[in-house]
Amino acid sequence: MSRPFVEFENVWLAYNDELLAQGNYAVEDINLQVEQGAFVAIVGPSGCGKSTFMKLTTGLKMPSQGRIRVNGEAVTGPLKISGMAFQASSLLPWRSTLDNVLLPLEIVEPYRSNFKSNKDAYVARARQLLETVGLKGYEDKYPWELSGGMQQRASICRALIHEPKMLLLDEPFGALDAFTREELWCTLRDLWQAQRFNVILVTHDLRESVFLADTVYVMSKSPGRFLVKKDIDLPRPRDLDITYTPEFTAIVQELRGHIGAIRQSGTTAGSAAA
Repeated sequence: MSRPFVEFENVWLAYNDELLAQGNYAVEDINLQVEQGAFVAIVGPSGCGKSTFMKLTTGLKMPSQGRIRVNGEAVTGPLKISGMAFQASSLLPWRSTLDNVLLPLEIVEPYRSNFKSNKDAYVARARQLLETVGLKGYEDKYPWELSGGMQQRASICRALIHEPKMLLLDEPFGALDAFTREELWCTLRDLWQAQRFNVILVTHDLRESVFLADTVYVMSKSPGRFLVKKDIDLPRPRDLDITYTPEFTAIVQELRGHIGAIRQSGTTAGSAAA
């Protein structure tokens, strides 16, 4: 069998030496295997370590102990094969939509060295991405001329412009209204189904996790560890109508029950099954 695309093996992280000496960890005993092209969601109570997990996955933080491998290579620093998008779109206000999307190609090697000579091809790629997410005609608009949903679409395009093998999303739709959020679920679904890059999504929205992911992991209260692994056996491709079915609702209710148990006690009976 081929090696998993993402591997966490007995990973623990304390944020500094003093906390490490006290045995005060942000996440502990993380073990995870994510197959090539899989879509994984991480849910759990606030402060449980979901964003810390993302930093470990991208190499922005090194574990205090344990091993992380991505695409068969040990993670020893920030990864160039990943793209990231956050709850705040963080588009630069002085750059147009098109120029914001192009930004990673201007600063990340090997694209930076070839940016001038390949600019026409990069611009064409950016325009195609923007058209795919419904932003054709907005290439020359500035962030303040876009709605929140449009800004987040542009942010996802920026995260994908360098064709990463892995996309990491930290509450990317949390600040949007429900209707716009569901529109962007479908946008992300379509991009992933077309390109099959790996996705790790951190979210508080259980419906979002069940609609989008192949597998949902539930994290405990800090120090964060995975207590529940839930494979989502709903058929693909998934349309929004599926969110109103008894099967979908049952999965959401099951996950909500695990998180409710975690909030009360810090543990859940489901941890033994995980």
